[in-house]
Amino acid sequence: MNRRPFLKLVSALTIASALAATATTAETIRIGAVAPKTGPLAGGATVTQWPSIYLWVDQVNAAGGLTVDGEQMMIELIEYDDQTNPGETIKAVQRLATQDDAHFIIAPYGTGLNLAAAPLFDRYGYPQIAVSAITDQQPELSAQFPNMFFTLGTTTALAADVVKVLSDMRDAGQLGDNVAMVNVADAFGIELATAARPLFEEAGFNIVYETSYPLGTQDLSPVIKGAAAAEPDAFVAWSYPPDTFGLTEQAMIENLDVKAFYTAVATPFPGYGARFGAAAEGVLGAGGVNTESPAFMEYAAAHEAVTGEKPDYWASATTYASLEILAQAIEAVGLDRAAVTQHLRESTYETILGPISFDENNSNPDFWTVGQWQGGVFKGVASRGRDGAVPVILKDGWE
Repeated sequence: MNRRPFLKLVSALTIASALAATATTAETIRIGAVAPKTGPLAGGATVTQWPSIYLWVDQVNAAGGLTVDGEQMMIELIEYDDQTNPGETIKAVQRLATQDDAHFIIAPYGTGLNLAAAPLFDRYGYPQIAVSAITDQQPELSAQFPNMFFTLGTTTALAADVVKVLSDMRDAGQLGDNVAMVNVADAFGIELATAARPLFEEAGFNIVYETSYPLGTQDLSPVIKGAAAAEPDAFVAWSYPPDTFGLTEQAMIENLDVKAFYTAVATPFPGYGARFGAAAEGVLGAGGVNTESPAFMEYAAAHEAVTGEKPDYWASATTYASLEILAQAIEAVGLDRAAVTQHLRESTYETILGPISFDENNSNPDFWTVGQWQGGVFKGVASRGRDGAVPVILKDGWE
C-alpha cells in the first residue's frame, strides 16, 4: 500500500480517537476495542474497522449517548493495538476484561485474531460479534462459544459464489476452464482454498496452478510469474490487504492475461481504486455493497466527514451495522452482558444494510459475497439475500 495515504489515514484516526476519548465521564459505558494499528493487517483494520468504530462513538455521543434504564450514558472508548499478533490480542482482551472493566468489547479484526480471542470472550461472558471472521466452522464455534456471532457469511458461501460467477462467465462463452488459485497461509486463506478446490473441480474447472505464501510476504512476483506460466483463463487469490495490493501490482507488471482477476480482502478498499486507477476496472473481489442504497450513501458521507476517509465497499458498513446492533441490544436490555447476548439471539435489528438477525448457528444469513470495480466504484455482483447486485463485466487488460 502507498505509504503516504496510509499515514494520512492513521493521523485522521488518531484525531478521531482523541475526540472519542473526551466523552469519558462518571456515567459512561466502557467499550473496549482491540485490532491492528501496526503489523500486516493494519492496512485493513485502519480502513474497515477503526474508522467505523470512531464514527459510531462520535455519533452516539453527539446524540447524548445510549439510553440505559431510562438514563443517557455516553461511550468511553478504550482501545488497544494488537500489532496483528494473536498473543497481543489475547493480552488486550484480558486487560479490557479484568483491569479496564469494559462493559463490552468490540470483536477483533480478521478470522485468525477472532478465533484466538474467542475463549476469553466466552470466559468473561462478552458477546463477540465477529464481523470479519469468515469460516465454515460457525456451527461448531457457536456451540463451543455461545456468545460468538457472525455477519459476513461462511467460507463455502464466499468461495461458491466466486465459482458461480466464473461459471456464468464460462457459460456465456467469456471464459475458459483453466484457473490459477493462490492463498495467504493463515486461517482465512487456507480455509477458503480448501473450500474452493472441490467446488472448482465439481464445476468443471481445471486448477492449473496453485500455491500459498506466508502472511506478510513482500515479494509476490514468483506467485504471479508461476500463475502466468500456467496460462490460466482466471486468477483467484484468497488474499489479505498487503498481498491483494502486491498481487495486483505484479499482475500489472507481468501483464497477466486473464478474463477474470479476483483478489479477496482489500479489493473493495477505496485505496485500491485510487492506487490502480483504470487498471482496477473489472477486478473482482470479496464482498461488495449496494452502492445505490440511500442508507449506505448516508453512512459513507458521515464516515468521510468524521474520519476524513471513505469507507470500503464491504466490511466497513458491516462493522458499523454490528455496532448498531450492539447499541440496540444495550438500549433494549441494559448493560447485563448475558441479557444482551440473549437479545442478539432472539431479535431482528434495523441497520444500514437492512434487517439483520442471527440463525441457530448465531450466523447472519444475508450478506454480500462478490463485488467488482466498475466505473471507479466497487459494486456488489453476487450476494446471499441482499438486493442491488449488478451484472459482471470482463477484465479487459491492465490499461
